Amino acid sequence: MFKNFLSFLLFLCSATAIFGQIKKDTIALSEITLKGSPIKNVLQNVASSVSVITSADINKSDGIILTPVLNKIPGVTMQQGALNTNRITIRGIGARSQYGTNKIKAYFDGIPLSSGEGETTIDDIDLASIEKIEIIKGPNSTSFGSGLGGVIQLFSRETPLLESFGKSTVTFGSFGLLQQRLSAGYSDSKTNVFTSFTDLQSDGFRANSSYNRKSFNLHAKQKMGSKGSLSFLGTFTRLKAFIPSSINETDLKNNPEKAAATWAAAQGFESYDKFMLGLGYENQFSQKWSMQTSVFSNFKDAYEPRPFDILDEKTSAAGFRSNVNYKDRLFSLPFELSLGTELLTEKYEYSLFENLYQSQPGQGSIKGDEFSAIKQNRNYTNYFLQMELWISEKLHLETGVALNTTKYSLEDVFENNSGGQKMPFTFGNVWSPRVGFSYKISNGKNIFTSVSKGFSVPSVAETLTPEGQINTDLKPEIGWNYELGFKANWLKNKVYTEVTFYTTRIKNLLVARRTADDQFVGINAGSSSHTGLEFLVNYTLLKLTQLQITPYFSGSVNNFKFKEFLDGDADYSGNQLTGVPEKQFNFGVDLNTKNGFSVNTSFRTMGKIPLNDSNTKYSDRYSLLDIKTTYVFTILKILKTELNAGVNNALDTKYAANILPNAVGFGNAAPRYFYPGNPVNFYGGFSVSYVF
Repeated sequence: MFKNFLSFLLFLCSATAIFGQIKKDTIALSEITLKGSPIKNVLQNVASSVSVITSADINKSDGIILTPVLNKIPGVTMQQGALNTNRITIRGIGARSQYGTNKIKAYFDGIPLSSGEGETTIDDIDLASIEKIEIIKGPNSTSFGSGLGGVIQLFSRETPLLESFGKSTVTFGSFGLLQQRLSAGYSDSKTNVFTSFTDLQSDGFRANSSYNRKSFNLHAKQKMGSKGSLSFLGTFTRLKAFIPSSINETDLKNNPEKAAATWAAAQGFESYDKFMLGLGYENQFSQKWSMQTSVFSNFKDAYEPRPFDILDEKTSAAGFRSNVNYKDRLFSLPFELSLGTELLTEKYEYSLFENLYQSQPGQGSIKGDEFSAIKQNRNYTNYFLQMELWISEKLHLETGVALNTTKYSLEDVFENNSGGQKMPFTFGNVWSPRVGFSYKISNGKNIFTSVSKGFSVPSVAETLTPEGQINTDLKPEIGWNYELGFKANWLKNKVYTEVTFYTTRIKNLLVARRTADDQFVGINAGSSSHTGLEFLVNYTLLKLTQLQITPYFSGSVNNFKFKEFLDGDADYSGNQLTGVPEKQFNFGVDLNTKNGFSVNTSFRTMGKIPLNDSNTKYSDRYSLLDIKTTYVFTILKILKTELNAGVNNALDTKYAANILPNAVGFGNAAPRYFYPGNPVNFYGGFSVSYVF
């Protein structure tokens, strides 16, 4: 069947190549202007490693989750155990996180997606609402505070100028996948509105893995006079996702569709309602002065039955971000200065209840008595100063410094605890300087270098001792990052290349030591070294009036090690860093014709991953092949229609899509390191839009 599918694709390619014509793409990747930094600049001139993902790149995937898209970016790894279970790492930072993404900052139109303690969730953002993603690797942005691994910035989709539309989209596929989406937009010379509603359902490949997410997104922008604009972003997400959890190696090989026994018996899941709201204002006061300001808030009400307890939690946060820019000449040299701040206050409270699922088998989780209740306050402030100076027509200087203060307070409010003592704690002031240079060797070819300092603070849970007290001896992880890179266009912009060599030295390495099934204790246990080489090649192999073929190749080679790492009596110094692949390569070919037919292929290889700090166990390397075909045409001259079909994991590779670092088997149980990846799976869909 797979051979027949490929033959069908080749036939369609040949037919459309003969009869179709294609528009020429004249925009080079290096010419894209970056939106995320307070000081705007084009990618070619930036003195750091920044990757850009467009909506066209997202549309080359199944449109369900960002995993295949992010894994094409050199230095970025997204492991996905389920639609609601994933971990994003950049250059190995955050690889030893147990269940999610941390040590990376993320924003959606300037609104933090990272919590007050650094945990980041982006998988519940509907991909249809994303116009562009910018990824700053390493601590190369002084304006975004804590985030040793880097910054991921998502930007919402806008309606094309002077266009209005309504659109309906349906996607269906293997394992009960069904995604239904309605979107609409309006735009005139002053107003721009985009809104979408999406209902995503899946039965899942594994037992106890059904998933249902409903999301609503509204983005609006209104010009205020000739120099100002007001913007609004609102999102709502309702999720209920069952959790199959991780399994051991025997089950991975012989029965990957099963769930962990305790999670299956408890029918464990997570559910929540989440709101995110933001209001922004921009004003160009004069040719020299401009300002960007936003206020934002988010709310989350969550419920998660687990085999060991039932978690009921609520989070509310409010924040403010603003920067003022000044653009002029300094000693006759063009320069721009940005001064700003970001403030966030977050309230988090949770209660733990006994789970009585074992007392009534087959009924799933049953809520018992409450045995713990905690309130937490999390606050951070970030002040930053950023400057860019053109020393000459070829030499560009970037420099800046940030000052961050993070504070936690914890109060035990359990009804049987008469003390209810508050315990405030701060990591003090952390300074993060940066300096970088970009030099234009010739037209379209730049070399850059930078030195920067970053940090990440422990989460509240990592600061707690087994007795529930805050460990005031913990220190934030501190890292110095050094980079040398080269960006170049070749052959009249037909070829674009990037090569970056970097090394990051981290001290006060934070280790999560497991003390129970759901309990970890954080300790500063040493230092690590992250050295790597990243590269990217985009090549317009063929650009005719009928056909365009664009192959690409990217990858990273990593040498991540513990420099000094003592955990109790164990000495792991010199071992490979846990949880991150040693190599990662991506190769693909995109084919497009003018009459609307396209084929997108992606082949990525993930190297073996150390599963524990002692390096006694590794995951197997694996390769995945994804293929998508799309045909766009018009019905009755007014209805733009798209048909698509695709296959993920076309070679039906059996692999671990996510791993649980340093898993421990309690009793006689084998350690459950692995989250199995989906076998070969198919999808298809269509959309109809009316533009007026």
